[in-house]
Amino acid sequence: MSGAGAPRLDVDGSGLEVVVVAAQWHTTVMDGLVAGATRALEAANVSARVVRVPGSFELPVAAAAAARAGAGAVVALGVVIRGGTPHFDYVCQAATAGLTDVAVSTGVPVGFGVLTTDDEQQALDRAGLPGSSEDKGAEAAEAAVATALALRDLRGAPSARVLPA
Repeated sequence: MSGAGAPRLDVDGSGLEVVVVAAQWHTTVMDGLVAGATRALEAANVSARVVRVPGSFELPVAAAAAARAGAGAVVALGVVIRGGTPHFDYVCQAATAGLTDVAVSTGVPVGFGVLTTDDEQQALDRAGLPGSSEDKGAEAAEAAVATALALRDLRGAPSARVLPA
């Protein structure tokens, strides 16, 4: 499993507003990712809003709108499962490049919680559901908050910090 070596972030994002942008394809997996992100944001004392879009391809435009509307961070959640056509490659590339562009062009961190898997079981294993070995929704939320705090610190705002785990 790919989670080996992942940092455990203990963040306090009090006062930070985060928008979770989540795709709707693969309902069971997506519900798990959203629940994991929501739990992590609540634990970090963060105010969060969840916005649903049709699929992972639509995540960048919604993330950009959230960033322009004043979100302190965005968490992008989706799942793309490999099929028998190149569609998988196109959607994964578009979502990855688009979300990267949003973060770099706006300066608003985007937690990347888009699962790109070979099959549904791999997605379920990462969805933060009972029996899952990983919770990529929570990881993406923690990363977004930790990065927002790091950027706040770099910009000179007082007392932004990531607490050691």
